[in-house]
Amino acid sequence: MARSRTVRPTLVLLVRHGRTPTTGTTLPGRARGLHLAPEGVAQAEDAARRILATGRRISAVYASPLERTRETAKPIAAATGQKVRIDRGLLECDFGDWTGRRLTDLMKKPEWTTVQRHPSGFRFPNGESFMEMQTRIVETIDALVAAHPGETIVAVSHADPIKAFVAHALGTHLDLFQRIVISPCSVTAVLRSPSGPAVLTVNATGDLGSLAVS
Repeated sequence: MARSRTVRPTLVLLVRHGRTPTTGTTLPGRARGLHLAPEGVAQAEDAARRILATGRRISAVYASPLERTRETAKPIAAATGQKVRIDRGLLECDFGDWTGRRLTDLMKKPEWTTVQRHPSGFRFPNGESFMEMQTRIVETIDALVAAHPGETIVAVSHADPIKAFVAHALGTHLDLFQRIVISPCSVTAVLRSPSGPAVLTVNATGDLGSLAVS
Protein backbone atom coordinates (compact mmCIF):
# COMPACT_ATOMS: atom_id res chain seq x y z
CA MET A 1 0.00 0.00 0.00
CA ALA A 2 1.48 3.37 -1.04
CA ARG A 3 2.18 5.87 1.67
CA SER A 4 0.26 9.14 1.50
CA ARG A 5 2.45 12.13 0.80
CA THR A 6 2.66 14.59 3.68
CA VAL A 7 1.72 18.10 2.60
CA ARG A 8 3.74 20.72 4.46
CA PRO A 9 1.95 23.87 5.68
CA THR A 10 2.29 27.13 3.77
CA LEU A 11 2.73 30.45 5.56
CA VAL A 12 0.82 33.29 3.91
CA LEU A 13 1.79 36.85 4.83
CA LEU A 14 -1.08 39.15 3.86
CA VAL A 15 0.00 42.78 3.59
CA ARG A 16 -2.33 45.72 3.15
CA HIS A 17 -1.00 48.43 0.84
CA GLY A 18 0.51 51.59 2.33
CA ARG A 19 -1.27 54.89 2.83
CA THR A 20 -2.43 56.88 -0.15
CA PRO A 21 -3.53 60.53 -0.34
CA THR A 22 -7.16 59.39 0.11
CA THR A 23 -6.78 56.76 2.84
CA GLY A 24 -9.46 57.27 5.47
CA THR A 25 -11.43 59.87 3.49
CA THR A 26 -12.50 58.23 0.23
CA LEU A 27 -13.62 54.80 -1.01
CA PRO A 28 -11.23 54.43 -3.98
CA GLY A 29 -12.15 50.85 -4.79
CA ARG A 30 -10.69 49.69 -8.08
CA ALA A 31 -10.20 53.14 -9.57
CA ARG A 32 -6.90 53.44 -11.41
CA GLY A 33 -4.24 56.06 -10.90
CA LEU A 34 -4.08 56.11 -7.11
CA HIS A 35 -0.47 55.87 -5.92
CA LEU A 36 1.13 55.63 -2.49
CA ALA A 37 1.65 58.83 -0.54
CA PRO A 38 5.22 59.48 0.67
CA GLU A 39 4.20 58.02 4.04
CA GLY A 40 2.91 54.93 2.25
CA VAL A 41 6.21 54.48 0.41
CA ALA A 42 8.04 54.60 3.76
CA GLN A 43 5.55 52.11 5.23
CA ALA A 44 6.15 49.71 2.34
CA GLU A 45 9.92 49.92 2.79
CA ASP A 46 9.49 49.29 6.52
CA ALA A 47 7.24 46.28 5.84
CA ALA A 48 9.96 44.87 3.59
CA ARG A 49 12.52 45.26 6.39
CA ARG A 50 10.23 43.64 8.94
CA ILE A 51 9.48 40.67 6.69
CA LEU A 52 13.15 40.24 5.82
CA ALA A 53 14.05 40.32 9.53
CA THR A 54 12.00 37.16 10.17
CA GLY A 55 14.71 35.19 8.40
CA ARG A 56 12.12 33.29 6.41
CA ARG A 57 12.79 32.55 2.76
CA ILE A 58 10.05 34.22 0.74
CA SER A 59 9.22 32.09 -2.30
CA ALA A 60 6.88 34.51 -4.04
CA VAL A 61 5.41 38.01 -3.74
CA TYR A 62 1.93 38.56 -5.17
CA ALA A 63 -0.08 41.77 -5.49
CA SER A 64 -3.40 42.95 -6.84
CA PRO A 65 -3.15 44.84 -10.17
CA LEU A 66 -3.74 48.30 -8.65
CA GLU A 67 -0.88 50.77 -8.42
CA ARG A 68 -0.95 51.10 -4.63
CA THR A 69 -0.55 47.36 -4.07
CA ARG A 70 2.14 46.96 -6.72
CA GLU A 71 4.09 49.88 -5.24
CA THR A 72 3.81 48.28 -1.79
CA ALA A 73 4.94 44.91 -3.08
CA LYS A 74 7.94 46.30 -4.98
CA PRO A 75 10.31 46.86 -2.00
CA ILE A 76 9.20 43.57 -0.44
CA ALA A 77 10.03 41.73 -3.65
CA ALA A 78 13.35 43.55 -3.99
CA ALA A 79 14.35 42.75 -0.41
CA THR A 80 13.50 39.06 -0.79
CA GLY A 81 14.96 38.54 -4.26
CA GLN A 82 11.61 38.07 -5.94
CA LYS A 83 9.57 39.70 -8.68
CA VAL A 84 6.06 41.04 -8.12
CA ARG A 85 3.46 38.64 -9.53
CA ILE A 86 0.02 40.07 -10.29
CA ASP A 87 -3.11 38.18 -9.22
CA ARG A 88 -6.53 39.70 -9.88
CA GLY A 89 -8.02 37.61 -7.11
CA LEU A 90 -6.32 39.95 -4.61
CA LEU A 91 -8.22 42.98 -5.93
CA GLU A 92 -10.16 45.36 -3.73
CA CYS A 93 -13.90 44.80 -3.44
CA ASP A 94 -15.78 46.19 -6.44
CA PHE A 95 -17.68 49.07 -4.83
CA GLY A 96 -19.61 49.80 -8.02
CA ASP A 97 -21.43 53.15 -7.88
CA TRP A 98 -19.80 53.90 -4.52
CA THR A 99 -16.31 53.95 -6.04
CA GLY A 100 -14.55 57.27 -5.43
CA ARG A 101 -17.19 58.58 -3.02
CA ARG A 102 -16.23 60.39 0.18
CA LEU A 103 -16.75 58.29 3.30
CA THR A 104 -18.50 61.15 5.11
CA ASP A 105 -21.15 61.14 2.37
CA LEU A 106 -21.50 57.36 2.31
CA MET A 107 -21.99 57.25 6.08
CA LYS A 108 -25.17 59.30 5.66
CA LYS A 109 -26.76 56.66 3.47
CA PRO A 110 -29.28 54.31 5.13
CA GLU A 111 -27.41 51.38 3.54
CA TRP A 112 -24.32 52.23 5.62
CA THR A 113 -25.83 50.50 8.65
CA THR A 114 -26.23 47.33 6.62
CA VAL A 115 -22.61 47.56 5.45
CA GLN A 116 -21.47 47.69 9.08
CA ARG A 117 -23.92 45.31 10.75
CA HIS A 118 -25.11 42.89 8.07
CA PRO A 119 -22.47 42.95 5.30
CA SER A 120 -23.29 39.38 4.26
CA GLY A 121 -26.61 40.69 2.95
CA PHE A 122 -25.26 43.69 1.03
CA ARG A 123 -24.24 44.18 -2.57
CA PHE A 124 -22.72 47.46 -3.75
CA PRO A 125 -24.88 49.02 -6.48
CA ASN A 126 -23.52 47.74 -9.82
CA GLY A 127 -20.67 46.15 -7.88
CA GLU A 128 -19.72 43.13 -5.83
CA SER A 129 -21.29 41.67 -2.72
CA PHE A 130 -19.24 41.08 0.41
CA MET A 131 -20.00 37.37 0.11
CA GLU A 132 -18.62 37.31 -3.43
CA MET A 133 -15.54 39.20 -2.28
CA GLN A 134 -14.91 36.72 0.54
CA THR A 135 -15.36 33.72 -1.75
CA ARG A 136 -12.96 35.26 -4.26
CA ILE A 137 -10.18 36.01 -1.77
CA VAL A 138 -10.47 32.60 -0.09
CA GLU A 139 -10.31 30.79 -3.44
CA THR A 140 -7.35 32.96 -4.47
CA ILE A 141 -5.36 32.19 -1.31
CA ASP A 142 -6.27 28.50 -1.65
CA ALA A 143 -4.79 28.50 -5.15
CA LEU A 144 -1.62 30.28 -4.04
CA VAL A 145 -1.17 27.83 -1.17
CA ALA A 146 -1.59 24.90 -3.56
CA ALA A 147 1.10 26.41 -5.81
CA HIS A 148 3.55 26.87 -2.90
CA PRO A 149 3.34 23.87 -0.55
CA GLY A 150 5.58 24.22 2.46
CA GLU A 151 6.75 27.70 1.49
CA THR A 152 6.30 31.26 2.75
CA ILE A 153 4.61 33.71 0.40
CA VAL A 154 3.51 37.35 0.52
CA ALA A 155 0.16 38.56 -0.84
CA VAL A 156 -0.37 42.33 -0.99
CA SER A 157 -4.05 43.20 -1.06
CA HIS A 158 -6.59 45.59 0.45
CA ALA A 159 -8.25 46.00 3.84
CA ASP A 160 -11.68 44.48 3.17
CA PRO A 161 -10.47 41.34 1.34
CA ILE A 162 -7.88 40.69 4.07
CA LYS A 163 -10.50 41.20 6.79
CA ALA A 164 -12.85 38.81 4.99
CA PHE A 165 -10.11 36.20 4.68
CA VAL A 166 -9.21 36.49 8.36
CA ALA A 167 -12.86 36.07 9.31
CA HIS A 168 -13.03 32.91 7.21
CA ALA A 169 -9.79 31.56 8.72
CA LEU A 170 -11.09 32.20 12.24
CA GLY A 171 -14.47 30.64 11.50
CA THR A 172 -16.11 33.99 12.20
CA HIS A 173 -19.32 34.96 10.40
CA LEU A 174 -18.88 37.59 7.72
CA ASP A 175 -21.35 39.84 9.55
CA LEU A 176 -18.65 40.31 12.22
CA PHE A 177 -15.74 40.99 9.89
CA GLN A 178 -15.96 44.77 10.38
CA ARG A 179 -14.64 44.20 13.91
CA ILE A 180 -11.26 43.23 12.43
CA VAL A 181 -8.78 46.07 11.91
CA ILE A 182 -6.26 45.93 9.05
CA SER A 183 -4.01 49.00 9.03
CA PRO A 184 -1.89 50.26 6.11
CA CYS A 185 1.15 48.00 5.57
CA SER A 186 0.16 45.73 8.43
CA VAL A 187 1.13 42.07 8.15
CA THR A 188 -1.36 39.29 8.85
CA ALA A 189 0.09 35.78 8.99
CA VAL A 190 -1.98 32.66 8.37
CA LEU A 191 -0.47 29.18 8.35
CA ARG A 192 -2.34 26.90 5.97
CA SER A 193 -2.14 23.13 6.38
CA PRO A 194 -4.39 20.25 5.27
CA SER A 195 -6.01 20.30 8.72
CA GLY A 196 -7.07 23.93 8.28
CA PRO A 197 -5.79 27.47 8.85
CA ALA A 198 -4.02 28.79 11.92
CA VAL A 199 -4.02 32.57 12.39
CA LEU A 200 -0.63 33.51 13.81
CA THR A 201 -0.94 37.31 13.87
CA VAL A 202 -3.36 39.97 12.63
CA ASN A 203 -2.66 43.63 11.81
CA ALA A 204 0.98 43.51 12.90
CA THR A 205 2.56 46.91 12.29
CA GLY A 206 5.70 46.41 14.35
CA ASP A 207 8.29 43.72 14.91
CA LEU A 208 7.47 40.30 13.45
CA GLY A 209 9.70 38.45 15.89
CA SER A 210 7.01 35.84 16.60
CA LEU A 211 7.34 34.74 12.96
CA ALA A 212 11.14 34.56 13.00
CA VAL A 213 12.81 31.29 12.11
CA SER A 214 13.95 29.67 15.36
